[in-house]
Amino acid sequence: MKFERVGLEQARGAVLGHNVYDASGRRVLRKGKALGADDVDRLGNLGRRSVYVARFEDGDVEENAAARRIAAAVAGSGLRRSPARTGRVNLYAEVRGVLRVQRRRLQALNALPGVALAVLPADSAVVEGKMVATLKVIPYALPEAVVARSEAVAEEDGGAVLDLTELVPRRAGLILSGSPAARERIERGFRTALEARLSALGARLEEVDFVSLDDEAGEERLAAAIGFLLDRGLDLLILAGETAIMDRHDVAPRAVERAGGEIECYGAPVDPGNLLLLAYRGSVPILGAPGCARSPKANVVDLVLPRLLAGDRVTAAEVAAFGLGGLLEDVPERPQPRSWLS
Repeated sequence: MKFERVGLEQARGAVLGHNVYDASGRRVLRKGKALGADDVDRLGNLGRRSVYVARFEDGDVEENAAARRIAAAVAGSGLRRSPARTGRVNLYAEVRGVLRVQRRRLQALNALPGVALAVLPADSAVVEGKMVATLKVIPYALPEAVVARSEAVAEEDGGAVLDLTELVPRRAGLILSGSPAARERIERGFRTALEARLSALGARLEEVDFVSLDDEAGEERLAAAIGFLLDRGLDLLILAGETAIMDRHDVAPRAVERAGGEIECYGAPVDPGNLLLLAYRGSVPILGAPGCARSPKANVVDLVLPRLLAGDRVTAAEVAAFGLGGLLEDVPERPQPRSWLS
């Protein structure tokens, strides 16, 4: 494609490069329009003698046709493509789910000249109808070689660049712990926020228990409660309490192991949410939620919960990778906000 200034006598049939306005500032011709004889006359009447245009060459693919082809190669299951307009196609979630992104291929695609694919963060939870990505073919046309290369990159390894894993209904349990005198406060603080998070992801909080940790038998009681709820066939168990888990060998991790669970990791490079515990008994995840889980604002729980409910086995290495982007907005529920150090 050539993009150049030409005299009006050469402009007919070319694509207008820039918007054209009259003396009052009113737009009379929109960029991207194929110029006909009437358009050329109008330009002349406005006093124009030349104009910037795009002129297609052999093998060029017009922007909308190119966008449709690339979007079709990019979008996998669970995604709906919009019609192409001005070289743009938007991708929308067809169901509630978790967005999967092939990062290497996304970067390779965006390195091609004239192709721009902007996407929500990988593993974002989205509702039906949510826009998850927008593809823009930047020039008015792309060479066939670039379009074909885009399709090849998008379809490498037999999978799409973007997919949506549907979130199916899951059954969750919650064990709260602390002193009996604080039970009502603990339940009020955690249950509402966690139940709302689960519901938004299509899960149901079916079981809620409270365990007193006021004496030396607390660990044994907590282990028994963990085992009892997991034996009821839950898909996820969440632990939260009056005091956050303060050490890898604190009461909650020991109780998890006592109940037959294995600790995947303790601690996360996410703030709020450093005191995260992640464990599994068999395939069932056990999430030790820090105190920030009481807040409706984004915290570490929002990074792991969608993936756990999608059936992923989140690893310690993946939690370690949360550090990039892990500095989140502070929450008022925490007793020691970051601002205390300023």
